[in-house]
Parts: sequence; structure tokens; C-alpha cells
Amino acid sequence: MRGFLASSTGVTCAAALALPLAPPAAAATSSAPPATSSTARPGAYAPGGTQSLPLAPLAPLARDRAPGAPGAAEQGLRRSDVRRFSLVGVVWDSPGTELHGRVEVRTRATATGAWSGWQELETHNADHAADPGTPESASGQVRGATAPLWVGESDGVEVRVRAGHKPGSARSAAPLPAGLRLELVDPGKDAPPPTNRAQTRTEPAVLPALPARRKAGPHIGPRPAITTRRGWGADEKLREKGFVYTKKVKTAFVHHSATGNNYRCSQAPSVIRGIYRYHVRSMGWRDLGYNFLVDKCGHVYEGRAGGVSKPVLGAHTLGFNSNSMGIAVLGTYSSKKPSSAALKAIARLTAWKVGLYGMNPRGKTYLKSGGGNLYRKGKKVRLNVISGHRDGFATNCPGTKLYARLGTARSKAAQYQGR
Repeated sequence: MRGFLASSTGVTCAAALALPLAPPAAAATSSAPPATSSTARPGAYAPGGTQSLPLAPLAPLARDRAPGAPGAAEQGLRRSDVRRFSLVGVVWDSPGTELHGRVEVRTRATATGAWSGWQELETHNADHAADPGTPESASGQVRGATAPLWVGESDGVEVRVRAGHKPGSARSAAPLPAGLRLELVDPGKDAPPPTNRAQTRTEPAVLPALPARRKAGPHIGPRPAITTRRGWGADEKLREKGFVYTKKVKTAFVHHSATGNNYRCSQAPSVIRGIYRYHVRSMGWRDLGYNFLVDKCGHVYEGRAGGVSKPVLGAHTLGFNSNSMGIAVLGTYSSKKPSSAALKAIARLTAWKVGLYGMNPRGKTYLKSGGGNLYRKGKKVRLNVISGHRDGFATNCPGTKLYARLGTARSKAAQYQGR
């Protein structure tokens, strides 16, 4: 796997006075800065990039200090001017170390110059990962990370990381992980130009919807329209070459991306490019972790490369990536209900994909655990064919509101299969 930037320490900043600081000279970037020339044609392709900024201990301002908050356990970055970005996350050195505490960011919108309020990042993100002991997890390049947050085009940032108590522990705050860094992701613009005509012919931007394959199998639902990696603008030079497959697809795990709901559906390709770059460049994975993504308007997108009809091994549900697929609904659904369009897209996608492998969306099946915090390695676990991420790992994902609607998705998927 390609080399990645060394991480630094991450932190709690307090809501500070606006300091017009330039980006730290030592801050590393994982790729060249995007083209921002005023002469660039609007909408023209521009490659993305990542700014990786080390966090440092900061004494909290009096007005920001919570009662009893330990000052030494706060790190962050005061308001800083940075190159343009649209997605933000925090990473640290060891993927095996949990961040117990609170991570908050505020950003300055490029269009208006206005600063947002503080927004919280989901800190417990280790449940989205390759299975323990696999080449992807053991590459030595993987980092711990928060979930990424989509903030829209911004050119200023402030971050604070405040240590908290580990569940079940004493009153003293747990130490923050080593090597905390702020990752600012520019997803770039549009799709990269095709390298040759043959590629254009064989890799369309959108795979059209297909009717049910009644002759091939009575219970394979119609394939929905799927925006391919080329369609959402994946830079194939970022990921590792080659593909890794499992044997079949017996279970579909539904996730939410936890990137927030403040996006327009026309921005979904940019959000996906940002998540892709964050998974690969910032977190050290071989490719995007999810097999498919769905936006709130019900559009379906190809995720990890390898073929939409094939059993591509993902990195979406720690311990249960084998013989499964991961579907991420773009957004955060802990308190917000998913759209009916998104639920319909989940149903159509699963009716087709699990149907290819003879699975009933309303049924149950067994998967062998690869190791996690709910089931020991090697244990055979009975799961719904359409499961939520929390069914395989102790996590909030896919959010309470989305998880509560999975029964509807199962029923609709079975109907699409003609059951």
C-alpha cells in the first residue's frame, strides 16, 4: 500500500478569537493542491487533495472551559486560513486506540466568509474497518479516525478535541490518542477525463436499470440504475491495484455515513469522492470501504471497485466483511428520519444483489465472525439478510432512525423479488 503521512497530536481548542493564521509551514499534504485559478473553466475537472495538519495542546479559553474539564487533555487548532476543502476528519496513529472524548470543528464558508457553529464528529469509527488479520488491516498503514464530516466548500477551520471518560472507568479522563491530525479533504471537481476511448465504451457513467431476470432466477429483483465509479469521478490512481473477492453475498449491512445531512443531491458525487479520499489517503485503506452508497434522493452509487455484480470484499463491518456487502446511506440518521427514496433504493439494490446469490431479503442467514466487540472470532452468528451495522458490532450505526426502518426495506425488497 502506498505511503501515508505521519500523524500528529489532536486536540481540544476552545472557541477562540479569530487569528488570521496561515497554514503551518510544516503541514503535510497527501497530494498536490487543487487548481484554483480564476481562469479555470467553471465545472472543469480539477484533482482533489488532502491537507494534514498536526494538532497541538492548547490552553482552553475561560469561556469555553467546561466545569471540571482537564486542560492538559485538550488539543486543537485555533482559527486558521487554509486551502479550500469540503470534508473534514481527525485521524491518529493507532487504529487499535479509541478516542474517548469529544471532537468538534467549525469552518468558514468560502462563498460568504461566515463561520459555522461548532459541529461534532463521530469519534467511534473503528467499527468500519477491514476484518482483523486481513492483509488490508495488517498493512501497517491503517490509522484510527473519526467519521468524516461534510461541511461544504470552506477555507478556514478551527478544531478542538476534549478528552472524556472511558465507559466504566474511574473519573479521570482517558488520554487522547497519539498522533492526532486534522484532515481537510478537497474532493476535486467533476470526473477525471477518460484515458482512452475503450475505457469510455466499457465503463459508462451510469449502469441503466434492468428488468428482473425471471429466466435466470425467479427471485432476482430488477437491477436499479447505478452510478459507476467513473460516473462519480473516482480517481483510480488513489486506490490499490487489483481486486479482492469473497465467495458470495449472504448479508447486506446497512450503514449511515455519519457525514451530516447538509448536502444537496447534486453534491453527492463530491461527498463520495471526499469519503473515498479520506478512507484511502487519511485512514490507510486500500479503497473506499463501502460496496455501495445511496443518497437521500435515492440514487445508487458503486463503491469499492471490482464489479457491481461481484462479491467484492469491503471494509464496512468489522468482523463481518466476508460474504456480505456494505451499503452506506449518505447522511446522519441518529435523530433524522431517512427519506422514502433512500429506503426504496436500499430495497431495490438488495433485491437485485442478494438475489443474485439466492438470498431472501426477509430471511435470515449465518455468517462466521472474523472478530469484533459483539462476537468472538469463529462464532457463527444468525443475522437478517438485510441487517444494520449494529447487528454485527456494538455501534450506533446506521443511526436509530434508519435502523428502525430496515423492516420496511426488507418487505419492499422481497416484493421486488416477487416473493
